Amino acid sequence: MSPEVEQRDREFHFTAADFERVRTLIYQRAGISLAPIKQEMVYGRLMRRVRALGYGSFAEYLAHLEAGDETEWETFVNSLTTNLTSFFRDAHHFEILLGRLRELKTRPLRIWCAAAATGEEPYSIAMTACEAFDSLTPPVSIVASDIDTHVLAIAEQGVYPIDRVEKLSANRLRRFFLKGRGAQAGYARVRPELQKLVRFTRINLLDARLPLRGPFDAIFCRNVMIYFDKPTQYGILKKFVPLLRPDGLLFSGPSENFLNAGDLFRPMGRTVYERADRPAPGPMAKA
Repeated sequence: MSPEVEQRDREFHFTAADFERVRTLIYQRAGISLAPIKQEMVYGRLMRRVRALGYGSFAEYLAHLEAGDETEWETFVNSLTTNLTSFFRDAHHFEILLGRLRELKTRPLRIWCAAAATGEEPYSIAMTACEAFDSLTPPVSIVASDIDTHVLAIAEQGVYPIDRVEKLSANRLRRFFLKGRGAQAGYARVRPELQKLVRFTRINLLDARLPLRGPFDAIFCRNVMIYFDKPTQYGILKKFVPLLRPDGLLFSGPSENFLNAGDLFRPMGRTVYERADRPAPGPMAKA
């Protein structure tokens, strides 16, 4: 299909130059490196904003954005971020975390989930902590962050359609969720005790100084680095080092590797890393 036909089929004018502007803006603002093949995705996600603000083209909308509307910047970033997640995704990571928490029962523990999305991951961490200590009030605090304010609002509510939790074991469902009734039928709510373990906050990993105080015993940064180029990844990982305890663990996604940052983190196996400056290598995560 020719570009002329494509434009006629679209509600708003959206050129290759517009797409390149979007790519530049989201990279500068959030570090996200959009692939050239994402042009249709960008049009589909941003056309609603062009319409809502009453503009006739993407060029007008982007000019409005560049004029400094901070509220719209937030919506722009929210529109272009992807939030695919599930409870206990990559289950082996939670088995490793369970073992580590049981080893460190002598002091309060802190964990940072750096890409919380709609909350399934930090709540999975919280459930793991409860199981490690056999208590709904373990001495564990979790900071859960994301750049997308919309998904953070969902996460804070802790309410999920039944089909989002039905793959959990019957024991976990009974222990950690309340089944909705009446108007809430078909939904499940995370128990208040679990919610109290997690603090949700917006953080842009590109910020020069992350608004966090370490040290953390574990950092989960999974399935987010794939959206950044290697220099951006390195810059983020460099900020992680002082936030992680010398014996802490960094968990990444299955499609991610940090070989370009071998001076910062070394692999322990199964997409788990430790600080490269740790005096002695930790035990390998068993396959």
